[in-house]
Amino acid sequence: MGVLRYNDGQEIEMNDLLLAHLKLVVITKLRRQESFTLSWAHREAEPGGRSTVWMHPAIPLHFVFDSPEPTQLSPAWLEKMAASSHSTGGIVIDVDQTEPPEE
Repeated sequence: MGVLRYNDGQEIEMNDLLLAHLKLVVITKLRRQESFTLSWAHREAEPGGRSTVWMHPAIPLHFVFDSPEPTQLSPAWLEKMAASSHSTGGIVIDVDQTEPPEE
């Protein structure tokens, strides 16, 4: 499992495939100085509910991958994620997702 570490020590655990797609979209947005939200539902083992963080170029992020090998990326998934980043709801991820969504 990979981890996205957010500014205040918040760790968002997800598989490497999801993290790789998220990383590319996040880095592209932040490089353009574009802020947005990232939301996810908590896992069953965690306290109930969901979380949202504000993604901004000034907030440190650390992408940690379990596998040393790069992951094959899905252009359709990247497009869908990038499109949602422009919406008022921002990017919403399923931290348990292990494969790209159906096209």
